[in-house]
Amino acid sequence: MTASFFRMALILGLLSAIGPFAIDMYLPALPSIGQDLHADNNVTQLTLLAFFISFALAQLVYGPLSDMWGRKLPLYLGIGVFAVASIGCALSTNIETLIAFRFVQGIGGAAGMVIPRAIVRDMHTGVQAARLMSLLMLVFSISPILAPLTGSAVIEFYGWRGVFWAVTIAAFVGLVLLATQLEETRPAKERSGSGLKSAMAAYRLLLSDRNFLTLTFIGGLGISSFLVYLANSPFVLIQHYGLTPTEYSFAFSINAVSFFAVSQATGWLGERFGLVRVMRIAVSAFALAMVVMAVVMASGFNQLPVMASFLFIGYGFLGLVIPTSAVLALEDHGAIAGTASSLMGTLHFVIAAVAMVISSLFFDGTAVPMAAGIALCAFAAFVLTQATIGRRAAVAAAE
Repeated sequence: MTASFFRMALILGLLSAIGPFAIDMYLPALPSIGQDLHADNNVTQLTLLAFFISFALAQLVYGPLSDMWGRKLPLYLGIGVFAVASIGCALSTNIETLIAFRFVQGIGGAAGMVIPRAIVRDMHTGVQAARLMSLLMLVFSISPILAPLTGSAVIEFYGWRGVFWAVTIAAFVGLVLLATQLEETRPAKERSGSGLKSAMAAYRLLLSDRNFLTLTFIGGLGISSFLVYLANSPFVLIQHYGLTPTEYSFAFSINAVSFFAVSQATGWLGERFGLVRVMRIAVSAFALAMVVMAVVMASGFNQLPVMASFLFIGYGFLGLVIPTSAVLALEDHGAIAGTASSLMGTLHFVIAAVAMVISSLFFDGTAVPMAAGIALCAFAAFVLTQATIGRRAAVAAAE
């Protein structure tokens, strides 16, 4: 792989990480935000849910815009909105204002999630796309690995408001990278037929494409398992298990290391065994680890090292599921890659938001409901894979 290949992965990964950085960096601050703004845990969690809802829905807009206007202009728009909203979050004096600005922040952050995937599809397909996607995810790992650690350090010296000033700086760095390091990958001649009518037609095509929807839902259920953990883990690990914010950050980062380290094998495994086979085996192993974890913990073995060990293994296999499902879903939709990426992202986060809401209804301050929610997401991904991708692969092998 050339230096330009790695350079592109670095730039796209950093742009993709800006939005999630605003999630992961402030996770250790959730309990202190509730205390400072006089809100209980459920209301404080709405600051996370508001971000996810707007983050999901706004992706439906950025994809068609990037097909119509090119990839760079919508990125400028989104990162700019994100920066302004981050300043609003830092200056919020009550929980309602913070929730409102988090919603706007999610609208801006969605651009960085959608458009880099479309740029990958502009440049590559197949195993090469899987390699670039997995490299992008390696850079993207700066968020769940370093952001909680950075956040806990910032919180210690500057309080939770310092987190939002830090992500404002990250947004301005992203704008500089966008202006100086990223070239347009969708030339004007390819945008000529793109418009509102073509976007609606593209969405109709995608919503009727069973293969696209199946792969998107498998990836979405996998992401949901991680976001259920993300939403509940600050309260479980800090308040239930008694970790400090810094210790929580290390515990959270270990799972991210597993996820992104294993994801780097995607290209090699895909070239050797085929992306479909890699995804099927990875989904099965991911589901097995998470279901066994839930059963063991429900049986009374719910100590933190037990949960952490299963999560490390399960999220490692998830690191193979996410890039393979995304590449396979976009494979046949190069002409509408932006729109396809936006619908994929929206469905991912809608599924995740539903999973987070359901898991919050059963949250009792302990780890067992969280483990059960993670396991249900993983098992649903396994069932869907076996009922669709697995069946088609078996039929193809028999022919």
